Amino acid sequence: MRLSYYPGCSLHSTAAEFSVSTEALFQALGIELRELDDWCCCGATSGHSLSNFLSHALPLHNLVLAEATGDDLLVPCAACYNSLKNAQAFMAGGSQEAQELNRQVAQALGREYRGEVRVRHVIEVLADPRVENLIKDRLKKSLAGMPLASYYGCLLTRPPKVASFESNPEQPQLMDRLLRLAGAMPVSWSHKNECCGASLAIPQPQIVEGLVGKIVAAARRAGAVAIVTACPLCQTNLDSRQPAGGDFLPVFFITEIIGLALGLNATPWLRKHLIDPLPLLHQQGLLAAS
Repeated sequence: MRLSYYPGCSLHSTAAEFSVSTEALFQALGIELRELDDWCCCGATSGHSLSNFLSHALPLHNLVLAEATGDDLLVPCAACYNSLKNAQAFMAGGSQEAQELNRQVAQALGREYRGEVRVRHVIEVLADPRVENLIKDRLKKSLAGMPLASYYGCLLTRPPKVASFESNPEQPQLMDRLLRLAGAMPVSWSHKNECCGASLAIPQPQIVEGLVGKIVAAARRAGAVAIVTACPLCQTNLDSRQPAGGDFLPVFFITEIIGLALGLNATPWLRKHLIDPLPLLHQQGLLAAS
């Protein structure tokens, strides 16, 4: 299997561990990732607030590049995934504005957008039955019933007719399924797709701290010892804005967790986390030898 790969800006900077763990995991599964040449920022999270044109033109640039490869496009970042899917929905609407944008993109790139590329989030790909079988065949360590809270945040399930890959966006299940496959015990909890405050962490940090506090408290009430996500901004907020004075819950990317179950040496990625997950993983016997 081969996929085009769009890391986006966060995975080349603040969420480098998401990119490294994604690439290592897919390599271990025997799936080839080809990063798009000349990709650009998708505009998240500020593009739509500054320019309606850029909010569509930036992701469309990447969609045209991906379409030219003939492969499905793997997108780990939730914000990038949402941005690309919204651009596809805009172009599928066929408005006069969309047609004019396509004309301009064709002039710039020498190729128009045809609506043929399939944008797939990393959870969606990992939960593909073919890939699940690859994971099963390569499991090295069980997560030994470790109780984990699957956290989707806003952008992987909203708006449901555009961005969601889940059959029930209000009760998403694919990440739970992947955690069970790895031997973990996903908890049932109330804040699976509640907002963490997103980019308000900079202008309104008190709002984010309040929202993160509620999410972490809900995960702890459900019995989780850690939170698992697939959104760089969610991970940053949950990893950096938990209320002081309590026991902090580590916050993993889904690719880090599955990588651990495949026996990959995750220590280099995990040292980048603000809340140290190593004591928990040592306790569970999940760390590969350095």
